[in-house]
Amino acid sequence: MQFSFPLIQGTLIKRYKRFLADVQLADGSVVIAHCPNTGAMTGCAEPGWKVWLSPSNNPKRKLLYTWEVVLTDQLHWIGINTHKANLLVKEAIHENGIAELVGYKTLQAEVKFGEEKSRIDFLLTDPAKADCY
Repeated sequence: MQFSFPLIQGTLIKRYKRFLADVQLADGSVVIAHCPNTGAMTGCAEPGWKVWLSPSNNPKRKLLYTWEVVLTDQLHWIGINTHKANLLVKEAIHENGIAELVGYKTLQAEVKFGEEKSRIDFLLTDPAKADCY
């Protein structure tokens, strides 16, 4: 996934109070990062794992860093920032990174579907293929 600025690598010390994580940066300093994932994160937040943070230049923000990604000891990448999930999928579709979704002509986000008008994350269409929700 392309971020608007380079991420900062660190090592997770601990995650606590659902929204906070202590991270040691390469220079040895320890920062508190916002954790935008409110779930239990079982298997996603082990002390010692490598993490990547995005910096903020907003002076009104309480925490200057947001935890974006973690690399597990099994070398699996996990996106921590749940606000970026659909952006990641959209980027992967545009870059033909999901083989089953290659070849569709159009991609629409947040499309209303069904009688309830529920919102579907993505609708892929192509005259030669069935619609893909």
